[in-house]
Amino acid sequence: MDSISATEAAHRAASDAERIVWVDERDQVLGGLPRAELRQRGLIGRGTFILLFNGAGQLCVHRRTLSKAIYPGYWDTAAGGMVQEDESYALSASRELAEELGVAGVALREHGTFFFDEPGNRLWCAVFSAVWDGPLRLQPEEVLEVRFIEPRQALAEAQGGAPFCPDSLQALRLYLGQA
Repeated sequence: MDSISATEAAHRAASDAERIVWVDERDQVLGGLPRAELRQRGLIGRGTFILLFNGAGQLCVHRRTLSKAIYPGYWDTAAGGMVQEDESYALSASRELAEELGVAGVALREHGTFFFDEPGNRLWCAVFSAVWDGPLRLQPEEVLEVRFIEPRQALAEAQGGAPFCPDSLQALRLYLGQA
């Protein structure tokens, strides 16, 4: 079992207690449930994925911390997370981008939704993108490191066996028109 800091443990406990939007297979809202209960019961929540590009068109990919409940240590092609009970997809996307990468006040473009269904990770997902050339402020409980690469390089690395989050890869494919 990985050892985690007290700060990471507190963050994990708080995120497990968050009330997440609970939806059905058609993305119709059924209510809100704690994150841990949603996962334990195999129910469907909502998530956001924000593809962050620099002005040269390179995609920001980040490596998740080892304390993450799902896909620990994996590369992620998008900032994002679960939509809280009182949020829209867009509000969640804006909040998550600010929390994880320190990017706020940037225009978000919507690119559609998709359903992702894997044991322990059942989500209706909304995909957004943004362009940012300013500094990043990484959330230490979420992000170990970042790098900017060509979007198709992320797909190639994943196909070659590099550990990438499958849900954010699907978001990238939707963005690239390959979904």
